[in-house]
Amino acid sequence: MPRQHEFILTLACRDTTGIVYAVSGLLYQAGCNIIDSQQFGDVDGEDATGLFFMRVHFAAPEHLADVATLDKLFSHVRTQHGMDARFHAVAQRARLLLMVSNHGHCLNDLLFRWKSGQLAVDIPAIVSNHTTYAALAESYGIPFHHLPLPTGADAATKRAQELQVEAIVERERIDLVVLARYMQILSPEFCAALKGRAINIHHSFLPSFKGAKPYFQAHARGVKLIGATAHYVTADLDEGPIIEQDVERVDHAMSAEAITAVGRDVECVVLARAVRWHVERRVLMNGHKSVIFK
Repeated sequence: MPRQHEFILTLACRDTTGIVYAVSGLLYQAGCNIIDSQQFGDVDGEDATGLFFMRVHFAAPEHLADVATLDKLFSHVRTQHGMDARFHAVAQRARLLLMVSNHGHCLNDLLFRWKSGQLAVDIPAIVSNHTTYAALAESYGIPFHHLPLPTGADAATKRAQELQVEAIVERERIDLVVLARYMQILSPEFCAALKGRAINIHHSFLPSFKGAKPYFQAHARGVKLIGATAHYVTADLDEGPIIEQDVERVDHAMSAEAITAVGRDVECVVLARAVRWHVERRVLMNGHKSVIFK
């Protein structure tokens, strides 16, 4: 069956009996073929939300191969279980806006994965508050938008620059904004505008070793494990729902520069995983947490 007939259904609702039966039964009756299905009920532990999550990858017959048609087909089940349910066409590639400052390792890694076919997305724009990576963007044929921010810029100046970014997001029909080491604190208004569709990456030392050269600070303290965290952007700085984390072991014989290089490698891998899982509709929000269907 053509890939244009493949869809992903993601849903969340209160956990109760009969949800899997209702979903799979409806798809079966409609002539759909389930390719992959995963589910999770968050019902154990003091912090359990009591919610049920499901991701279904399926192929639809030609007369149903449209998101609006599938939405209409699913309306009764959605209402019956109070679901937040969404259909996504597999053939429709997510459109990414990459944002970067002066550290380009994550940007370069994502661009390589995209160009080599490892990351099935479109990248119509790159935004930076510096011109450092204008030539890199040009080498990939991607429009580069230099939106400068003077040192010590006040809140009004920063917000005006953010509105320019929001205009690009709107104009380019951006699905996901990736902060590929974009070193600016975002306003609550900007975070709200990008809720659930902006991912950030940072080292996992926080709240320790804040500020400049965190890996050098870690080296000075004899840290043995370094890592990275990718999470959704919220107004609470670096505290959004976590998508992916990883660590690497280091030792006393390594220089601060060597530890920094290892840390940057981890950041690249963790961010790439988070972006891929997001665009493949594998991440579902669960309050302050996330559910990842790998």
